[in-house]
Amino acid sequence: MQLKHNLHLAYCTNVHRGETWEETFAALEKYTLAVKQRVSPTKPYAIGLRLSAQAAFDLTRQNVLTEFKHWLDKNGCYVFTINGFPFGKFHGERVKEQVYLPDWTSIGRVDFTNLLFDILAQLVPSDIEGSVSTVPGSFKEFVKNAEQLRVIRKNIFHSIEHAARVSALSGRRLHLALEPEPLCLFETTHETAMFFERLRAEHNHDHRIDEHLGVNYDTCHIAVEFEEPVDAIAELQKHNIRISKLHLSSALKIKDSPPAREALSAFSESTYLHQVVARGHDGKLMRYRDLPDALNTPTTEEWRVHFHVPLHWQPTGLLESTADHLVGILDIVQKNPALCSHLEMETYTWEVMPPELKSRDVVDQLVSEYEWTLARLSERGLA
Repeated sequence: MQLKHNLHLAYCTNVHRGETWEETFAALEKYTLAVKQRVSPTKPYAIGLRLSAQAAFDLTRQNVLTEFKHWLDKNGCYVFTINGFPFGKFHGERVKEQVYLPDWTSIGRVDFTNLLFDILAQLVPSDIEGSVSTVPGSFKEFVKNAEQLRVIRKNIFHSIEHAARVSALSGRRLHLALEPEPLCLFETTHETAMFFERLRAEHNHDHRIDEHLGVNYDTCHIAVEFEEPVDAIAELQKHNIRISKLHLSSALKIKDSPPAREALSAFSESTYLHQVVARGHDGKLMRYRDLPDALNTPTTEEWRVHFHVPLHWQPTGLLESTADHLVGILDIVQKNPALCSHLEMETYTWEVMPPELKSRDVVDQLVSEYEWTLARLSERGLA
């Protein structure tokens, strides 16, 4: 939905199952329209579209994309962003580190991302920018040598070139949003800035990098890294890095203790990777690949866990969330609404949450996230 200052808010449809276009469209009709009816029944409603590689290919078949455009118009909906991070299946079986594959060493990732730009250029309204979010290069442990790093930068630049061409042909402003994530090739804002500087240097500061490449700032991910919102945004701005999209999300956190770890064990599950960053009593950070890897380590001071929890969750007891980081980002947007026009709520973990966090159906859950988010935006004069 369109808010004040030309901001746009959606939820990411990666919360729903759907790997083919037929499955994806069925979820849009069953769930997304039901959410729209409750949060924006009479006004244009934004969709944060998630497409797998298979769904994207299906959508480009004869008349399918045209029919989808008619469906959007008929139902008062529009698309401004596509989540192109997961390439393949994202629900119902082990995903873990496979979510990063194919990574940006692969031409398959380039072709998939370019196809998403081709689709987005036909969907996004002419007066709105379009973003495609993606893997931050690769997972750190997958990168073994400098040649892989060179190929990653080369391939990302190819997609920047494609986004620039499609933008020029379509009259839309399209940009690629790299999404820093714990234990990925670049996970902190400093590592992200260094990646951008190296890419610019290799391409003689080609203006297309600044115009068509940015970051998807996921508030869960950056909070897990123990970064403060003001410092993180300042680091990106210092290096003239576009904020293409803000993922509004919250992570788990605990003050480390045996009872808190016991409470956290309920979130250890077999589908997604839940990286842990622990801060020791000396202030040093320790990183663990997945939650089970961290549970039997020596006691520290505080943990941040990459497990997206509902935005409206009001934790009690030993478990907390990093909602304060998300609110801190909204405080920054209040002062500078031009920072980023794309806001997307992303709590894809609904299926794997402990029962007490998903005691309602997914439509109720999403509506509650809208209500919480719109209330925080309204408090800041943004909605």
